[in-house]
Parts: sequence; structure tokens; C-alpha cells
Amino acid sequence: MTASRGFLRRAALTVTAGAAALVLTACGGDADDRHDMGSTASESGSPQAGSSGGAEAGGHNKADVGFAEEMIQHHRQAVDMAELAAGRAASQQVKDLATKIKGAQDPEIETMSGWLTAWGEKVPEDMAGMGHDMASGMPGMMSAEDMAALEKASGAAFDEKFLTLMVEHHEGAVEMAETEKAEGRYGPAIDLAEDVITAQTAEIEQMEKMLDEG
Repeated sequence: MTASRGFLRRAALTVTAGAAALVLTACGGDADDRHDMGSTASESGSPQAGSSGGAEAGGHNKADVGFAEEMIQHHRQAVDMAELAAGRAASQQVKDLATKIKGAQDPEIETMSGWLTAWGEKVPEDMAGMGHDMASGMPGMMSAEDMAALEKASGAAFDEKFLTLMVEHHEGAVEMAETEKAEGRYGPAIDLAEDVITAQTAEIEQMEKMLDEG
């Protein structure tokens, strides 16, 4: 009887140990599975986090490239128009405004040219002397005929033509900047677009007032 009870006790201990081992294995498997699932989730989330971080860090898209390319040409024409004022305008207000426009847009041309170079894109050629007709499809761009007429004008006639054409030119720039705000991705380009909208909208109001008073 004693031997029989000893045998049964050993058998029971063996079964208990085996069950415990199975439980530990199952728990360990769950932990491993959870670890693997966590790693997979983290890895699958990494590219998304990287993409978001890239956007915040200044990733650009086609809209940004187009904005820089076109606004460079647009600004160049405004600078060409502004440079005519010194020797042709009658009004000191027009001369001062032209100086302000050139002073604001020359540095912006340099900034946008730097972006294109950094992105591996070509900076547009300066179309001075070509009448800017190659870029006449952009909003507000003057035709070769418009530029020729402005160059021939002087005095009060120049002032009126300059202000009239520059209002149209600025309105085109604001339209382009609004498009960049809606479609662009590169933070500094969007900031520049906002600056263009603010500054040139104010100048449009100023020029329209000058035309009314003239």
C-alpha cells in the first residue's frame, strides 16, 4: 500500500510538472507573439512617421517647383518694369513704389533660385530682351507690346501705364501664390507665397488709390 501510494504521488507530480511546463510555454509563446506584433506594428508605422517628418522638415513637390520657376520669371518682369520708373516717372510716389518693388522681389528671386538649385532643378533663363512672351501664359504677365509701350512712355503717361500694368501684374502674382498655398508642400515656399499675397495685395490697394487720385 505504501509503495502504491508513492507511485501515485510521483505520477501526480509528473503530470503537474508537465501541465505547468505547457502553461509556461503557452505564456511564453503569447509574449513572443505580442513582441513580434509590436515590432511589426512599429516597423509599419516608421515609414509613415518618416513621411510626415519629411513634410515637416521641408519636403517639396511639383507644385513647389512650378511655383518657384514661374514666380522667378514673374518677379523678373516686375523688376524690369520697376527699373524703368527712375528715368521715366513723373511722380515721386511711383518712383518710391518701384524702388520698393525691386527691393522686395530681387531677394525673393535669389531665394527661389537657391531652392531650385538645391532640388536639382534648372533655374529659368532670364528672358530680358525677349519681351517675356515665352512666359506670357502666366497670370498677369505683360506681353512684349505692353513692355515696349511702357518703355516709350514718360511723365504722367508713364505713371498711369506703370500703375495700371503693375496692378494687373500683382493680381497675377497673388493668384499664383494662392495656388502654391493650396497645392504646395515646401514650408518656406508656402511662407513666401503668404508674404507675396500680403505685400502685393497692399500694393494693389495703394496703386489703385494713386490711379484714382491721378
